[in-house]
Amino acid sequence: MSGGEVAGLLVAVFWAILVSFLAVVLVRLAQTLKAATKLVTGVTEQAVPLLGEASATVRSAQSQLDRVDAIATDVQEVTANASALSSTVSTTFGGPLVKVAAFGYGVRRALGRTGGTPGKAPRTVVGRRVPGARRGPRPRRGGKD
Repeated sequence: MSGGEVAGLLVAVFWAILVSFLAVVLVRLAQTLKAATKLVTGVTEQAVPLLGEASATVRSAQSQLDRVDAIATDVQEVTANASALSSTVSTTFGGPLVKVAAFGYGVRRALGRTGGTPGKAPRTVVGRRVPGARRGPRPRRGGKD
């Protein structure tokens, strides 16, 4: 064999190995692409219903928030009405009740000064001195006697 034939044979073997290597790589790449396609298809099949359910959940949450907003508005109105009613009751009954309480306090205090209720003995305090009886008329102020 001559040197040109050997070189041609080496080039043919090199090309055969290269083509075989590329064929294996292409087969593996095709398998990977098939697996990726199946994965994407599976994810799509599962994601579409999930997105539908998520959309329904968001719509439901929005309607619940609308209801809560309506309830909060009603509570605010009730609070304002209760405050107005409290103010009205305080204005209407507050003054007279204070006057009645003051009158009752004055009556109790007046009865306490006169010795209490009739039929009851005056209260005795131990250790307290009783003032002595006064003798004669009181002297006048101003120096005129």
